Amino acid sequence: MILVLLPFIVANGQVTDKVRLIQVTGIISDEESNPVPGVSVISHKLRRGTISELSGIYNLISMPGDTIWLSALGYKNSTIIVPPDLDSRLFTKDIVLLNDTIVIKDVIILPWKNYEEFKRAVLAEKNTKPEIINMYENLASIQNSISNTYNYRVTPEAGYRMAMQQNANALYTRGQYPSNNLLNPFAWAKFFSGIKNGLLKNQKSNQPASTKAKIKKKKKSAKVE
Repeated sequence: MILVLLPFIVANGQVTDKVRLIQVTGIISDEESNPVPGVSVISHKLRRGTISELSGIYNLISMPGDTIWLSALGYKNSTIIVPPDLDSRLFTKDIVLLNDTIVIKDVIILPWKNYEEFKRAVLAEKNTKPEIINMYENLASIQNSISNTYNYRVTPEAGYRMAMQQNANALYTRGQYPSNNLLNPFAWAKFFSGIKNGLLKNQKSNQPASTKAKIKKKKKSAKVE
């Protein structure tokens, strides 16, 4: 009797497992409600996984009573436990990941081994060429104009977010051509909005009129020479 009933029991168990497979979905965001792309979502029982999209949405096949792991660079790991008594084929769960990045202040690297070398270098006479001085002044003015125009400052946080965004774009377009914003209507709408707000307009200089006149005289004298 056991040998006769064993195939039916195994077949019944396989059908039950197939019926109890469910879809787990939701949105992954950070503490500021921003979507987090590229999050690894792995099922413990089924040993399968996926990653979240650019919008933070994830989809995974799981089963009742399963434990789902979520991990991402710069965030603390999180878990989801699917209810064992779940009768539905769909389980929706939104996740908020906590930041796990310690932001430190800017570090200035100096080319001196100790304080004595630094002291000698500072007190020594500097024979800096005027071309190099002008180059540093031009770079500083360009950075200030960018910061004042777009209200943007280059910080370690901005560099980290840019690296994360590039990593997410690489994962999203893996095995296919990268996205082209020339065919993106939202990018064109943002571009036209920037033109209306004066994106391509020249701003008025903050220099006084006397300084402008001196600059013009220097340019004329340089042309004559």
